[in-house]
Amino acid sequence: MIDRFIHMFEIVAAEGHGSVWTVLLIGFLFGAIIQWARVDKFEKIAGFAMLEDMTVPKMLFFAIGVASIGLFIMIEAGWAHYHVKPVMLGGLVVGGVLFGIAMAIFGKCPGTGPVSLAEGRIDVLVGAVGGVFGGLFFTLAWPWIEPLMGPDLGRPTLSSLFERLGPVVILLYGIALIAVAFALPEREYLDPADEEESVAPDADSFAIMTPSPRRSSCRSKPTESLSS
Repeated sequence: MIDRFIHMFEIVAAEGHGSVWTVLLIGFLFGAIIQWARVDKFEKIAGFAMLEDMTVPKMLFFAIGVASIGLFIMIEAGWAHYHVKPVMLGGLVVGGVLFGIAMAIFGKCPGTGPVSLAEGRIDVLVGAVGGVFGGLFFTLAWPWIEPLMGPDLGRPTLSSLFERLGPVVILLYGIALIAVAFALPEREYLDPADEEESVAPDADSFAIMTPSPRRSSCRSKPTESLSS
C-alpha cells in the first residue's frame, strides 16, 4: 500500500508538469479556495441544481473564463500543452445526464468531495464507495457500453476551428464567461440548520429557539428591507 502511494508521486513527477511540491501547492490552494467559498457544502450544489444558489455557477464561469485565456497564453508560450479528449456525443450526453443527477442528489462533485471529506463529512465516504463500484462496473461492462459512445468526432479546439482568428475567439470567449459570472445575481441557498449554528444564542437571554417548519430557505442578495 505504501509503495503504491509513493508510486503515485513518482508518476506525477514524471509527467513533466513541475515538481511534486508545485503540484501539492496547487492542490492546497485549490482546496483552500473551495473551502473558503463553501462550494463543498451540500446546499451549494443542491441549490445550484434548483437554480436557487448562484455561488457555484458564478465561480465556474469566472474560473473557466480566466483559465481559458491563461491556458491559451501558457500554451502559446510553451509552458503547457493540451490534453484534448475525443468528442463522442453518445457518451457525452448519457454521461452528462448521469453526472448531473448524481451531483444534485449527492450534493458533491469530484472536486469538492475530497474537501468535504477533509472536513470530516462521513457521507462523502458513501459516495466514494459508490464511485469505486461504478468504476468497476464501467470497466467490466465496457464491451457493451462502447457501442453506445457514438462515433469519434475528433479532438476539435477553438484554435483549430477558427485557425487565424483562434486567439481573438478565445479572448472573447473568456471575457464573455467572466462577464456572465458578474452578471449572475448574488443568490444564496441556506439550510436552516446552518443558520442556527451560525447564530449562537446569548448566554444572558432566555430566548427559546424554535425550529423552522421549512427544510430549506432561499435568500437573495441584497436582502430586501422589511416594511414596518
